[in-house]
Amino acid sequence: METIIKTTTVTLFLFLLLFPIVFSTPNDQLIRIGLKKIKIDRNNGLAAHLDSKEGEALKASIKKYGLHGNLGEPEDIDIVALKNYLGAQYFGEIGIGTPPQKFTVVFDTGSSNLWVPSSKCYFSIACYLHPRYKSGRSRTYKANGKRADIQYGTGAISGFFSEDHVTVGDLVVKNQEFIEATREPGITFLVAKFDGILGLGFKEISVGNAVPVWYNMVNQGLVKEPVFSFWLNRNPEDDIGGELVFGGMDPTHYKGNHTYVPVTRKGYWQFDMGDVLIGDQTTGLCAGGCSAIVDSGTSLLTGPTAIIAQVNHAIGASGVVSQECKVVVSEYGETIIDMLLSKDQPMKICSQIGLCTFDGTRGVSMGIESVVNDTAGKENGILSDAMCSVCEMAVVWAQNQLKQNQTQERILDYVNQLCERLPSPMGESVVDCDGLSSMPSVSFTIGGKIFELTPEQYVLKVGEGEVAQCISGFTALDVPPPRGPLWILGDVFMGQFHTVFDYGNLQVGFAESA
Repeated sequence: METIIKTTTVTLFLFLLLFPIVFSTPNDQLIRIGLKKIKIDRNNGLAAHLDSKEGEALKASIKKYGLHGNLGEPEDIDIVALKNYLGAQYFGEIGIGTPPQKFTVVFDTGSSNLWVPSSKCYFSIACYLHPRYKSGRSRTYKANGKRADIQYGTGAISGFFSEDHVTVGDLVVKNQEFIEATREPGITFLVAKFDGILGLGFKEISVGNAVPVWYNMVNQGLVKEPVFSFWLNRNPEDDIGGELVFGGMDPTHYKGNHTYVPVTRKGYWQFDMGDVLIGDQTTGLCAGGCSAIVDSGTSLLTGPTAIIAQVNHAIGASGVVSQECKVVVSEYGETIIDMLLSKDQPMKICSQIGLCTFDGTRGVSMGIESVVNDTAGKENGILSDAMCSVCEMAVVWAQNQLKQNQTQERILDYVNQLCERLPSPMGESVVDCDGLSSMPSVSFTIGGKIFELTPEQYVLKVGEGEVAQCISGFTALDVPPPRGPLWILGDVFMGQFHTVFDYGNLQVGFAESA
């Protein structure tokens, strides 16, 4: 079983609905999926409807859910999706069957299956609000019948596999295995503006071991090169949403050369990333390297809480005060600093002071539980988890400050301020729209090159004038070693950097978007 975390944060929604214009250019043999944006006024009835109903559904979906696939162990932690959040959803139109039945899908590099609603979906209201695939109307349909289940925290998408031709632009992928969804949970899909999902990840994470659409494009010789690329337009005033190109890349979409890094783990488009900088200062945790995933199905940037708290502090974002964090600083802050000064190994400090258990590479929660199986005992266990986690963060923060030759008093004050900036349970952080000019840049080191995001690029503005509110494009996700620390580089990043997914050479490339 491959476990995937799908986390969706909710505050103020701005939906840019994207409808496709699909065309090909014979002279360059590229298949282009054009995306058009339609901005919705959040003061109108539809926006209010989305804010209330879908907001509640997505709050529930912050829970972990398992994706029952064909590889990996239950403890594997993989991906995050923040679809429908503040920025854009990137839709494209495909056809299934002969003649083609049209569906609007999310092109998602963070999953690998194609699914759409089925005409045999009788008991989910969501199915009746979207086009449904009707196998009896297709001359090229082939029965399969293998069951498919995707488990969510708020329910499940269930259905069965079928085979049919899939049309993407001018390409016709023959005998493509896909899921006919016969059950779709709750409000999330009820109000979704997409009908289904077309996954562009690797087969390793495909439910039912189905061959992904992209693999069949390559295997059937339908594309010039085994490469696809995304150009996402982040200009909210521009009707052009961007372009997804199959078979190569369009030179008009980027400036200069791409920086390529190898895929380190097939499944998601995962690679090794270096340090994360706020201004020109290291944030510490990724100085020795972190893993990263680039995902077109994720709107924001997610990263370790220890770094997100530093970013929030630097940009003045308001989060939720962590009392556990302040307790650790109050009771153990001076001890942590003394141990760092004594050259103790940072990864052992929290276990040495009794808040974690050292597992040979890092501190882990001791999972203390009461002998009596009652509520108080469970709360003690949760508290132990929190204390270990914030201790690990406090060590990183203090270590960074010591490298800058700060005094003990200033270090403790700074760490307490970071406690104030820990992200809220839903992950959202609000910033002052008038303060953009004073905020620092945030940069990522990829392939030895610095990729910088300015405040205007990582802050998402909702509304205009006095009612405008600004949301940090960063949200927290903690993935432990060996898979983490892990970053998810979503649309906030991809919007600034044209992204190439090179399947033939198993690498991803980034260049400044044009």
